[in-house]
Amino acid sequence: MSLATISSKGQVTIPKSIRDFLHLNSGDKIEVLPTKNGEAIIRPISKTVDEMFCKLKRSEQQPLSVEEMNEALGQRFKDRWR
Repeated sequence: MSLATISSKGQVTIPKSIRDFLHLNSGDKIEVLPTKNGEAIIRPISKTVDEMFCKLKRSEQQPLSVEEMNEALGQRFKDRWR
C-alpha cells in the first residue's frame, strides 16, 4: 500500500512505486476518475509515439498518398461547411 499526502495547495506526489507501475514520468498527464463508492481511479493518459505505433492501422485499408488525403479532407470540409 502506498500513501500520499495532499499539500496546502491541493497537490499530491504520486509515490515512486505507483509511478513506476503506471510508467509515469515528469510531465505526463493523468486522469482522476471518481467512483460511485467514494474512491478515485488514477489513469495515465499520455502515450509515446512508440506505444501508439500501428494502433490505428487497418489491415484491409490500402495506404493513401498525401494528395489523396488532402482531397478527402477538402471534400469533407466542403460537405460539412455548406
